[in-house]
Amino acid sequence: MASLVGTDEIESIRNELSEVGRSLRFSLRRLSSSFRSSVLSTGRDGNLDEETALQWAAIERLPTFERLRSSLFDEPDGNEAEDKRKRVIDVTKLSAPERHVFVERLIKHIEHDNLQLLQKMRKRMNKVGLEFPSVEVRYDDLHVEADCEVVEGKPLPTLWNSFKSSLPDITRLLGVKSLVSKISIIDGVSGIIKPGRMTLLLGPPGCGKTTLLKALSGNLNQSLKVTGDISYNGYKLTEFVPQKTSAYISQYDLHNGEMTLRETLDFSLRCQGVGSRAEIMTELSRREKEAGILPDPDIDTYMKASSVEGQKTTLRTDYILKILGIDTCADTLVGDPMRRGVSGGQKKRLTTGEMIVGPTRALFMDEISNGLDSSTTYQIVACLQQLAHILDATILISLLQPAPETFDLFDDIILMSEGKIVYHGPRSSALEFFESCGFRCPERKGVADFLQEVISGKDQAQYWFTTEETYNYTSVDAFSRKFKQSSYGEKLREQLSAPSVKSKSHKDAMTFTAYSLPKWELLRACMSREFLLMKRNRFVYIFKSAQYMGALFFAGGLLVVNGLPELSMTVGRLAVFYKQRDLLFYPAWAYAIPSAILKVPLSLFEAVIWTSLTYYVIGYDPEIGRFFRHLIVLFALHVASISMYRFVASVCRTVVSASMVGLLTLLFVFAFCGFIIPRPSMPNWLKWGFWVSPLSYGEIGLTLNEFLSSRWKKMLPTNTSIGQKTLDARGLNFDGYFFWISVGALFGFTLLFNLGFTLALTYLNPVGSRAIISREKYWQEQRTKKLDVIEHAEEKSSNPSLATTTESQKVSGSAGKMVLPFEPLTVVFQDLQYYVETPLALKERGFPEKRLQLLCDITGTLRPGVLTALMGASGAGKTTLLDVLAGRKTSGTVEGEIKIGGFPKVQKTFARISGYCEQTDIHSPQITVEESVIFSAWLRLHPQIDSETKIDFVKEVLETIELDGIKDALVGIPGVNGLSTEQRKRLTIAVEFVANPSIFFLDEPTTGLDARAASIVMRAIKNVASTGRTIVCTIHQPGIDIFEAFDELILLKSGGRMIYCGPLGQHSSEVIQYFEGIPGVPKIRNNYNPATWMLEVTCTSSEAELGVDFAEIYKRSSLYENNKELANTLSSPPIGHEALDFPTQYAQNGWGQFKTCLWKQHWSYWRSPSYNLMRFMFMIITSLIFGALFWKQGKKIENQQNLFNILGSMFIAMFFCGVYNSSSILPYVSTERTVLYRERFAGMYASWAYTLAQVIIEIPYVFIQVLAFTVITYPMIGYYWSAYKVFWYIYSMFCTLLFFNCTGMMIVSITPSFPVAAVLQSAFYNIYYLVAGFLIPRPQIPKWWVWLYYLAPTSWTLNGMLTSQYGDIDKPIEVFGEPTTVSKFLRDYFGFHHDQLPMVAVILILYPIVLACLFSYFVSKLNFQKR
Repeated sequence: MASLVGTDEIESIRNELSEVGRSLRFSLRRLSSSFRSSVLSTGRDGNLDEETALQWAAIERLPTFERLRSSLFDEPDGNEAEDKRKRVIDVTKLSAPERHVFVERLIKHIEHDNLQLLQKMRKRMNKVGLEFPSVEVRYDDLHVEADCEVVEGKPLPTLWNSFKSSLPDITRLLGVKSLVSKISIIDGVSGIIKPGRMTLLLGPPGCGKTTLLKALSGNLNQSLKVTGDISYNGYKLTEFVPQKTSAYISQYDLHNGEMTLRETLDFSLRCQGVGSRAEIMTELSRREKEAGILPDPDIDTYMKASSVEGQKTTLRTDYILKILGIDTCADTLVGDPMRRGVSGGQKKRLTTGEMIVGPTRALFMDEISNGLDSSTTYQIVACLQQLAHILDATILISLLQPAPETFDLFDDIILMSEGKIVYHGPRSSALEFFESCGFRCPERKGVADFLQEVISGKDQAQYWFTTEETYNYTSVDAFSRKFKQSSYGEKLREQLSAPSVKSKSHKDAMTFTAYSLPKWELLRACMSREFLLMKRNRFVYIFKSAQYMGALFFAGGLLVVNGLPELSMTVGRLAVFYKQRDLLFYPAWAYAIPSAILKVPLSLFEAVIWTSLTYYVIGYDPEIGRFFRHLIVLFALHVASISMYRFVASVCRTVVSASMVGLLTLLFVFAFCGFIIPRPSMPNWLKWGFWVSPLSYGEIGLTLNEFLSSRWKKMLPTNTSIGQKTLDARGLNFDGYFFWISVGALFGFTLLFNLGFTLALTYLNPVGSRAIISREKYWQEQRTKKLDVIEHAEEKSSNPSLATTTESQKVSGSAGKMVLPFEPLTVVFQDLQYYVETPLALKERGFPEKRLQLLCDITGTLRPGVLTALMGASGAGKTTLLDVLAGRKTSGTVEGEIKIGGFPKVQKTFARISGYCEQTDIHSPQITVEESVIFSAWLRLHPQIDSETKIDFVKEVLETIELDGIKDALVGIPGVNGLSTEQRKRLTIAVEFVANPSIFFLDEPTTGLDARAASIVMRAIKNVASTGRTIVCTIHQPGIDIFEAFDELILLKSGGRMIYCGPLGQHSSEVIQYFEGIPGVPKIRNNYNPATWMLEVTCTSSEAELGVDFAEIYKRSSLYENNKELANTLSSPPIGHEALDFPTQYAQNGWGQFKTCLWKQHWSYWRSPSYNLMRFMFMIITSLIFGALFWKQGKKIENQQNLFNILGSMFIAMFFCGVYNSSSILPYVSTERTVLYRERFAGMYASWAYTLAQVIIEIPYVFIQVLAFTVITYPMIGYYWSAYKVFWYIYSMFCTLLFFNCTGMMIVSITPSFPVAAVLQSAFYNIYYLVAGFLIPRPQIPKWWVWLYYLAPTSWTLNGMLTSQYGDIDKPIEVFGEPTTVSKFLRDYFGFHHDQLPMVAVILILYPIVLACLFSYFVSKLNFQKR
């Protein structure tokens, strides 16, 4: 029947074609009839109804542009999928709920349904003979080198090393040549990354994995020297745009914290475009139409929606959110220190999604599993495998600890070490290669773990299996040579020698244009994002606007200062900008233009607010035209100021340098604007500064607008008007037309600054840290290079078995070398419950309870010498239980009983005998690894242990954790500089180990470590447990060997309920036997990871499938009864034992605590050139500017203006130097406060010891600043030379800088984060500025406000500095036309009395003391760390 219908319709088409004279509409109608019948014919077997066929016919009649946007979509009528009616929709106009429902229907089970989706897409392409573009990446003899600066002593960035490196020209003039050493990062590697295959990159940290990934993706730093060939389908990197052809996924999570996950992905997709998807979709649709093929409606909708570029929100984003498992938090802010956001694991998945949402065909992914549990990692890698196998993507992934099931998903392996490739070939052949070298993987060992350990000198010997030959250490060089000589290496060489022909490359595989969107679309995308970020930062703008109410006399200055937050906000966004710029999301101008344009309405808004509130209140000329001209000047001034700060931020690029240069710029603008010192009083050779200060033009515009009005035209006896006389006195005697010149100049500054901002964004790169090496190590490397390669290999292999044995004994026996005295203690917890207040989101969903229970009826014991694992699914309450036991919770309610050694737990005592390794590695960044461990040992070990024993113990701990090789390395800031993730994790453990605790809690000690590092850590933990300590670790799905290193297991399920507490048994036999004894639980497969199996069979879905509650089964088991009985037994103290007690709360007395904290602060300050060297430079530059501007005016006192000039010099010096000190200390103290929280929880010291050390360490640095200031400014300005006056000059400035520093410290102590402190500080500065006595002297301040004058420390500084210089000078001067003396003028006009100087001296020193006490008090009482 179908064939008959088809024949009739074909005949109908022939008849229609013969009737040429018919109308076009009639022809199209007949053609659609033909298509409908054809569809009915092809759809008969596919159960396609006539209505759907007509809808497809309607789509086919549309023009190509509309046809490619139209598809069939289910009507939301609530019926089952197969009964749903279809409707024709525009895929670009799907609503958010429609997109969500569609993706939920398309992908219910992520792994299975995503596979089906991709297979259907591939099948659809194959039907019409189309292929997906593919990319083959080759690299041959690739070398990457870096230059390293050679320094004396330890290779640390001390003030001296940084000073020398910043003056290379001077050192060369002095004959000192700077040595530079070449460091080889990648040494002659070759290989092929093939499309359609998953390649895993393995290797220890520092072996060059990240450098290789960046080199292959075209994202390598330009400062590195690269040689060798890299090609894509035969094209060299210079012949196309690699950043658009491939995608590099960084291991660092850089995102805008003010955006949600969905907004981040939408913006990424909008900038990356759709690549070749649109062309492929056009050709696919054309061929299907010609062949009469009807696509699957869902697949058609998805593919069409993914091929339309320029959309704000897309279906592709929902799909990526779904397969990455972050769809549940898609509308949550990413978060930053100021905003609570998503978890670290969710941020890591967002980093992956940000790049795979685009159209690139080659993915280079760097450690994408950090912070993820094994099941999530497996799910993501499985989806990537499907992408590679089905759509022919090229994927290279670096992982640290891939679980066996994740490892098996890969096709090829690249094993790296020391910058060389040890193996590159099929995963299935890796073990065969190493067996040919004499090494075999044990039966219960993960292959990935084996591969990373077999190339390590300290772990290699255990895998030697050839009994016929004596084991000799096989170096990385030897492995590399053996691989090249093997059949795998030869095959790889043959493939590389075969040329890759460009003509065979798919036409859509390569990208030859830098940006995916037209310029206008890029600008629109960046504009919409900038507007979104401004809305999310409305707190800053509202706070800025609210300041106008208290500032009446400095309109222009306030508007210039008001733009200062733009500096920190711009710097804060640069990291994300540089990442997206280098990935070619958009050009720099597309980012710069929206940043400038969208701030214009804000500037207008703020100018309107200020003018409306103050113009008529102050009493300016009431003419309406002058009101609007006043408004125009303020608007132009504010636009110019924020443009200036953006430009400074883009050039400086770091918070510290931007703060210094920003304040120097602000100082210059204020100093030369003609207000602090009038233009006629400036030295002739510096008057150019007046014309380059934007504030000068603001002052010109405002003063001309006011003083040239009719009410100021009253004539004086000198035949000049009052207004003209006032303008002449200030050097502003310009004609009226100069008003518009000043407005034009301000807009000219705006254009100039924004042009500079754009150029800086275009050509400057992120500031990188210098690579430095000690001279000793440099010469050692030089000698090593001169050795013959063969002799070097023989030397390394001579008697290696002895060396390996010694090393092994060193590690395994380390715990037995030195066991400091401690008391073994048990931990018993019975019926533990933990509640928190119900979150608002749950209340809105109808959750009835006021409290949410996170732990439920937890009972168990932790015993000395027993290593216990605490495991469970994400959200089961592992870290919560650990925090409750350790007493680290700062909120919530704990119920139940916890006993230590049979006695109730007392937290102050407990902190002395316990150690807690947090999941986040928090350390002081500017001290070394060894110093971090020494600091912990000095403060936490028993005071009766002598210093020599402590030092020996520190050395032993460093060797045990294998940190002795990097003991002189700076800790650094995570993700920026210093230690790698795994080194930082080992340091966290060492800092707690060295405290010699009886009870040890470790939260995820192996997270972020590679397999070998995890093995080292677990071996060290096992050694410590064997000495009789009580240890419990939370751990995410570990490898078999790590899991079976534990003695006992506590397993929790979702909701914080216990489902197992007992021994593991040999090869996990006890755990396996327990769960296999539960009816319905599947048996474990041979050689399967028991930890993975255990979590799989006890997950929520398995419980639902089996219809059981594992928590209830456990409560009914004999194991539970035994545990209760054991807990009851251990709840009573042993006979003769007394409750643990210490005579003092801390191990060290107060003096010892302060001395040790000061020792750490000393080294931290000495190695913080970005903080201390910058403030010295600021002080020197500032002093030179003041000295030049007020040259020799100290004794030229002829009238009141001369004294005003001197007062202005003192005020601006005091204020700007103080503000810089205060603002620059904020990030430093904020960072150290986070460390303080950890160390205070550990019971290392009292808060006062830290705060006192923080204040005391500032004193010598502040004193050096003051000396530099005095030495430069005192003689240049020409003050009176006497010891008394010089002392007062130094003393006043010293106290001022010190109280400004203490102000910054106090602000940090009362705010939760650095961004909040940075915004709040301006409120303090406004008070210090307004009531200092400079703008309004004390006698003229209204009586109801004069108390604020006495409260402001800056008023006492001006009193002390001016009175000490001129309070005893009786030189006659003319003041406002009347004769008087200098001292009398100070008394009458300012209220400064020379005989009150002793009181001023006392008050000045009291301010830093009081502020320091407040800092100490708030640090001890306020805790912003919420757990």
